[in-house]
Amino acid sequence: MVILLLALSFFRLPFYIEKPGMAHELDSIVQVQGGYPEKGKLMLTTVQLGKANIYNYLLAKVKKYDDIVPVDEVKDQNQTDEEYNVYQLYLMESSKHNAIQIAYKKANKPYHFVYKGVYVLDVYPKMPAAKVFQPGDRIVKVDNHTFSSSDQFIQYIAKKRVGDVVQVGYVRNNEEKTGRIRLATFKASGGKVGMGIGLVDDRELISKPKVTLKTDSIGGPSAGLMFSLEIYNQLTKQDITRGYSIAGTGTIDPDGKVGRIGGIDKKVVAADKEKADIFFAPDDEITPEMKKAMPNIKTNYQEALLAAKDIGTKMKIVPVKSFDDALTYLQKLPQKNR
Repeated sequence: MVILLLALSFFRLPFYIEKPGMAHELDSIVQVQGGYPEKGKLMLTTVQLGKANIYNYLLAKVKKYDDIVPVDEVKDQNQTDEEYNVYQLYLMESSKHNAIQIAYKKANKPYHFVYKGVYVLDVYPKMPAAKVFQPGDRIVKVDNHTFSSSDQFIQYIAKKRVGDVVQVGYVRNNEEKTGRIRLATFKASGGKVGMGIGLVDDRELISKPKVTLKTDSIGGPSAGLMFSLEIYNQLTKQDITRGYSIAGTGTIDPDGKVGRIGGIDKKVVAADKEKADIFFAPDDEITPEMKKAMPNIKTNYQEALLAAKDIGTKMKIVPVKSFDDALTYLQKLPQKNR
């Protein structure tokens, strides 16, 4: 019986379980060199996502904020777990870059980007690149040619013919490597010649003062808004927390626009457990196309309000469309008397 129960716990179902995660204080994650301290706290919120087994599947059936999610709603059916994880880390890096840009521009502090190479997001299994590359590799040269953008890399490969062999230099886990790839017809790009990879620019952001974000265990783009607020707060003398505990969520783009995220009801639960006073929720636009596809769809703000009412929290749910919306709200708060 014990062996059977143990076996069932390891048997994976074709689902993920999504449930409330945690609210993490950002001053332990974000470090601006010489940054100013804060009396309150800014917190990112997370959703816990794990593969389903028979036990957590049955538990999710009875727990209100635990959701059972089909695998194909989490990741593409052709995407490996490794590729999914690499993509989530890439989204996190992009989120951090956007947050730094917004905060430094608002605080009138300098920053710039340095191009590092071509970042391999995914590798097509039946293409030549599969014998050389892994998701997360950084391509730094091809045939001793270096590039200043992924567009230049694509243009160089496009001039080749099917069957041509290229010498590639790349970095994996900080170790320089080389390999040879025979180019083939790449169906995913409309039959053009290619290696068989999904790629993006790999850029490093250099800022003054230096800022470090320690996010090794967190993936995805949804902490962008809260990152930008924490970075800005450490860059400027005026403490925008005013002594309050402030949680929230939302992607951030380079222009400061806050975007929609998933699982906001679970993030409200997580923030309430940490006794947050305020929760920022994206006040995202619902387009006619979205409404047609999903008639019952709500904005993140509406979803957050419903969750807050359901759990009976005293936490204030605040709608935001941009970084400036959140900053203006905080700057107008009276100082909290503890």
